[in-house]
Amino acid sequence: MNTDAAEVVVVGGGLEGCATAWALTQRGVGDVVLVERATVGSGGTGKSSGVVRCHYGVSSLAAMATRSLETFEHAHDVLGADVGFHRTGYVVGVGPENVGALHASMADQRAVGVQTEDIDHTEVRKLWPVADLEPFGAFAWEERGGYGDAYQTAQAFAVAARRAGARLRQGTTVRAIRTDGGRVTGVELADGTAIATGHVVLAAGPWSVPLLAAHGVDLPITVHREQIVLVDPGQDLGPVPVFSDLVSLQYLRGEGAGQLLVGNSDLAVLEAADPDRYSNQASPDAVDVAVEKVGTRLPGLAEPAIASTYAGCYDVTPDFNPVISLVDGLDGLVVAAGFSGHGYKISPAVGRLAADLVVGGESSAPDVPAADFRLSRFAEGALLTSPHPYVGAGQMR
Repeated sequence: MNTDAAEVVVVGGGLEGCATAWALTQRGVGDVVLVERATVGSGGTGKSSGVVRCHYGVSSLAAMATRSLETFEHAHDVLGADVGFHRTGYVVGVGPENVGALHASMADQRAVGVQTEDIDHTEVRKLWPVADLEPFGAFAWEERGGYGDAYQTAQAFAVAARRAGARLRQGTTVRAIRTDGGRVTGVELADGTAIATGHVVLAAGPWSVPLLAAHGVDLPITVHREQIVLVDPGQDLGPVPVFSDLVSLQYLRGEGAGQLLVGNSDLAVLEAADPDRYSNQASPDAVDVAVEKVGTRLPGLAEPAIASTYAGCYDVTPDFNPVISLVDGLDGLVVAAGFSGHGYKISPAVGRLAADLVVGGESSAPDVPAADFRLSRFAEGALLTSPHPYVGAGQMR
């Protein structure tokens, strides 16, 4: 068997894998190989809606998001490339039953450095003059929020990693992780060759599951299709901020030439999917739901019309939060998967945490404890959830 060698092999050329490869080079790891079965960003990364927010009830996620925001804002300096970040601001609105949870979450967010503030109906109406805001009890505002381009960001991380010495192997499928005596020794490729290594970062989204299952490790990820609707508002709305509507359970942001991207925030019922074979268009039922929600929230639109639709997949864990973890019984293996729709906004911090685990076995950021994201939490029954959950929108972590 022809065998290459590397200090660290990163499996998966999506956003998290590319961010990890770059972060490893920044930690002084000189020989990193990133292996991607197709091309960089060709999986779930390319379907991300790219919302950038720090509004999380879980403090470690809020800390990761605010650390990541600095990378998005200064991408040219940090990565040497544009990542398509648009600083539009981010507003989240809740119903009267969730006002207490909103304010408690905001207090926790400020404690880890998030810049968030209360904003009233009058101020939100200036930002979204076509919206019906009557059902909302309170709002939070992040001036630095917005959205970016996940595919572009993955490319920027990949190029920056390669510039720093990492090697990128696209069109290369990992068939198995090789071990000996409970220790990682390499990866076996579909063409029969192998890469010898003592460290593997498995960041292949739902495709991580069978690679771990072969070693008797359960990675509790299910795959669900998420549908996006693009709306032509029929008028120039200007640079509207991202709007997370936790009354109607939807989110809205600008897209392209004056369109609105409409996403679903109601994850109570999920649509199981095969990540290799799923419909890339929103179903008629999903379009009908989006039309009803947009019509209810934005009654001031003149002549809205459906512009197009698309769909992608979430890799979802039981608590809707990621696994970024060493793997018990497999020394040298780190898994970073199960991002449940949160992956873009925390991706730079994910790369740093995964690199920390490879290099030192623990997080270098006190406000991002590695224990929060350990794989073993599911078997322990210690799910990672917000201490201030929103009624009716519990997956808004």
